[in-house]
Amino acid sequence: MGIFLGVAGDMKKRDLLRTRLRYGFDKSMAAGPIALIGWLAVASLLIIIAAAAFLAVTRIAPEGGEPLNFFEAFWESLMRTLDSGTMGGDTGWAFRLVMLFVTLAGIFVVSALIGVLSAGVDSKLDELRKGRSRVLESDHTIILNWSPSIFDVISELVIANASRRHPRIVVMANMDKVAMEDEIAAKVGRLGNTRIICRSGDPTDLYDLAIVNPQTSRSIIVLSPDGDDPDSQVIKTVLALANDPNRRTAPYNIAAEIRDGKNAEVARVVGGAEVQLVLADQLISRIVVHSSRQSGLSGVYSELLDFDGCEIYTTEQPDLTGKTFGEAVMAYEHCTLIGLCDQQGRVNLNPPSELVIGKDMRAIIIAEDDAASSWEAPGPRSKPRQSFAISLSRRSRSAR
Repeated sequence: MGIFLGVAGDMKKRDLLRTRLRYGFDKSMAAGPIALIGWLAVASLLIIIAAAAFLAVTRIAPEGGEPLNFFEAFWESLMRTLDSGTMGGDTGWAFRLVMLFVTLAGIFVVSALIGVLSAGVDSKLDELRKGRSRVLESDHTIILNWSPSIFDVISELVIANASRRHPRIVVMANMDKVAMEDEIAAKVGRLGNTRIICRSGDPTDLYDLAIVNPQTSRSIIVLSPDGDDPDSQVIKTVLALANDPNRRTAPYNIAAEIRDGKNAEVARVVGGAEVQLVLADQLISRIVVHSSRQSGLSGVYSELLDFDGCEIYTTEQPDLTGKTFGEAVMAYEHCTLIGLCDQQGRVNLNPPSELVIGKDMRAIIIAEDDAASSWEAPGPRSKPRQSFAISLSRRSRSAR
């Protein structure tokens, strides 16, 4: 009885050891192509060492040749493992049989290695196609979600980026990366100096948001996607950006599109001062109504709302601190000051001339480019300022 129990215990230990070894092997195989290549290298090395030791012990040598020591036999076996044609000049049947075994084992190892490398390359290409690698850009513009308006947004950004060095636009949506790139290339056209980088992911997921690297972004645009409840997707995205535990300390510059005005208050509460809401449907309706009531107004809107020509900018102008609004209006040569914006975001267009500009106020300026919105010493107005008024006048007359 004791012998039986001892045998059963030994069998149990052997089974346990076999299970552990198999489990360790399975874990190493699951590590990917590198682990497979390592196992193939170990198998090939064992075969070469076994063949070299067998030749050195048995003193088997090519016909008419000297017996090989271990190192010479190791080298001969290695060459036949890497190149099966090496055994073509072997002589002597005993030596041929040993080298045939080594060559067949080498063919198996090399074939498996080629398969592993091919599978690894295909896997890497599939990973790149999915667009899941992290973006390492800085000062880039991020567009989240996919909608038919994304092509117009990218087109305007391309024009706005014409004066910048190495501008980047990063797009992330629940779409295939290659499909997004193909649609943008087909519908946007020439991108100038702007580069488009597409990534696949869920903009409401914190892990996916980290892929587009919002911490170093210049600005973030959250579009309203197609679907039954697009505003909830926009609000969730803004919530994820604003409450990310790994977010930067500096505030984000977020522009979010909201379809239903009833959801605007929730979006403002979620995003706080970091988000600027665009009530797309209401904005378009108001522009259409105003344009229908006053002839030529559509030309003025087109001039101000697109990046082709003059645009409206809000920018910090510390040199204006302490000056009155009337003095500040006369201080610009290549642009036009139309109002002020305080620290809380309240806009005051065409304020009284005697209003003193505080240090926390931002200037609202109409200029051809943000690089042209710089303060000048007071002086007579130059032609660039007159050309802006003439441009608006011409657009207004042509729209009539």
